[in-house]
Amino acid sequence: VQLQAFGGGLVQPGGSLRLSCAASGFVDGDSYVIGWFRQAPGKEREGVSCISSYDGSTYYPDSVKGRFTVSRDKDKNTLNLQMINLKPEDTAVYFCKAVAAGTDYWGQETQVTVSS
Repeated sequence: VQLQAFGGGLVQPGGSLRLSCAASGFVDGDSYVIGWFRQAPGKEREGVSCISSYDGSTYYPDSVKGRFTVSRDKDKNTLNLQMINLKPEDTAVYFCKAVAAGTDYWGQETQVTVSS
């Protein structure tokens, strides 16, 4: 399984950004959870969204609920994270991660900077 993240950048507070994570190596019928983590300087890594391939259920922590939306494009094997109303505290490196059959798979980081 390989994950490739892209779409980060610089955005002003209140702006929007969309991250994508291209996933390869999963076989149709595989059950996995895939989502996004982030890590700001001096802070621990935190999960900001995830979605289950089994039933499409999603999870968001309170810090991003209502502002972040995760979705899967099954045809393109891509995980998307739409972020709106971004805040300076959303500044971090973002990673996509998948968990399948007890194994963690991490994609490379993409930087999101929210600043005026």
